[in-house]
Amino acid sequence: MGKKAILIGALDTKGLEFQFVKDALQACGTDTFVIDTGVLGDPLFEPDVSADEVARAGGSSIEELRTQNDRGTAVAVMTQGAANIAVQLEKKGIVGGMLGMGGTAGTTVAASAMQALPIGVPKLLVSTVASGNTRPYVGVKDIMMMYSVVDIAGINRLSRRILSNAAYALAGMIRHTGLEQETADEKVTLGITMFGVTTPCATRVREILEKKGYDLLVFHATGTGGLAMEELIKAGYIKGVADITTTELADELVGGIFSAGPNRLEAAGAAGIPQVVSVGALDMVNFGPPDTVPAPFKERIFYQHNPTTTLMRTTVSENRELGRILADKLNKGTAPTIVVFPKAGVSLLDIAGKAFEGKEERCALYEGIKQHLRSDIPMIEMEQDINGPAVADVIAEHLLKLLEHKKEG
Repeated sequence: MGKKAILIGALDTKGLEFQFVKDALQACGTDTFVIDTGVLGDPLFEPDVSADEVARAGGSSIEELRTQNDRGTAVAVMTQGAANIAVQLEKKGIVGGMLGMGGTAGTTVAASAMQALPIGVPKLLVSTVASGNTRPYVGVKDIMMMYSVVDIAGINRLSRRILSNAAYALAGMIRHTGLEQETADEKVTLGITMFGVTTPCATRVREILEKKGYDLLVFHATGTGGLAMEELIKAGYIKGVADITTTELADELVGGIFSAGPNRLEAAGAAGIPQVVSVGALDMVNFGPPDTVPAPFKERIFYQHNPTTTLMRTTVSENRELGRILADKLNKGTAPTIVVFPKAGVSLLDIAGKAFEGKEERCALYEGIKQHLRSDIPMIEMEQDINGPAVADVIAEHLLKLLEHKKEG
């Protein structure tokens, strides 16, 4: 069985639209495979996976869901079932790409299936909510969301164009998936974390490692960036990390908008891959526009990075706790690990004469790490700030050594 375009959605209420997309894909020469997630009634056409099969994969049945007549329960069951079905199909090797469409419920169900697929598999979601907050649907996966403009309710002059575009986009992605592998070499892939205020360091490290023949993935440490990197570590794509910018720990601790959750900085340790870790941008917590900063913080030190991003300086006590958190996370891992601590500043703002210059804060951060870090994990102290060329050179040099040692072992 070859690769197919997997269509997922409610064939009872959106059957006409899915039939249109199915026909458009097949006209492009793309085979289709349809998963029905409709709960209310019978499908407009026969799917390859029935709604009852999806419900049973989610721990219930269509009959039970119809008897309960509770929308929230139905969506939860079908969401879980869709994800489980997607995993099964991926294991069978038939998923060339996936396309879903719907409103809030249909988007939720289809997104769960897409999030269960590996990064790199084409995923396209036509949705009435694609112009709003898409993070709950996209998560850390490469899901492309297309705003439907009008409700997905019938084939009309506008929906015909939009759904055709969606079908042609998926067909093109499926057709060309894998072509990049024909020219790709066997480079080892590494991850780097970066923020605007640690860009000079991350850029120099990346350039050094690229010259040594490594393939570098750079992640913007905005919460989703850290999560995406750790998802790729778990999936086995990334074989080593220069975790220069651990700022997401500060947002998790203090309540900023760029938290990567409670498990950030743990994936590399659990996977046993080499990592060099630093303290980039732990001088700041991120908020939106000034009027979104919580009232309890109003007396703190702020820097207006741009109209939509307000940075707040971390305190001495917060830095001491961040040091402990960072050390505890590294202590739990089995990975070859080195910490690099730049004593003259952890960002472009935490240097002499800049808004977040903080010797006491850095000292507290250093003490928090030093007091709790396992004795067998080296911490290299640098007199420069994090963006000094010497710091980048040390980070790159030691990651290369760890990688070489791992290869020899």
